[in-house]
Amino acid sequence: MPATSKTQQRLMGLALAYKRKDISTAKLNPGLRSKVKKLAKSMTLKQLKDFAKTKHDKIPERVSEKLLNFEQFLIEKNLE
Repeated sequence: MPATSKTQQRLMGLALAYKRKDISTAKLNPGLRSKVKKLAKSMTLKQLKDFAKTKHDKIPERVSEKLLNFEQFLIEKNLE
C-alpha cells in the first residue's frame, strides 16, 4: 500500500530503519519516538518497506487530519 503523504512516507521510513536497527532510539525525534516504535512493532518489514518506498512526486506534503487520522489508520489496519 502506498503512503498517502510525504510525511507518512518519511515516518514509515524511520520505522523501517528502526526495525532494521539502522537507527537507534536516541537518534529519533523525541516527539516521534513512541509512534516509530509502535509502527515498527506492529508492522512487518514488507509492510513498512511498501509505505517507505512510495514515490513522493505526486503526493501532498501532508493530508488533513480530517482525511487521515494516524490512530484511526492503525485501527483500520488492525495494527494496534
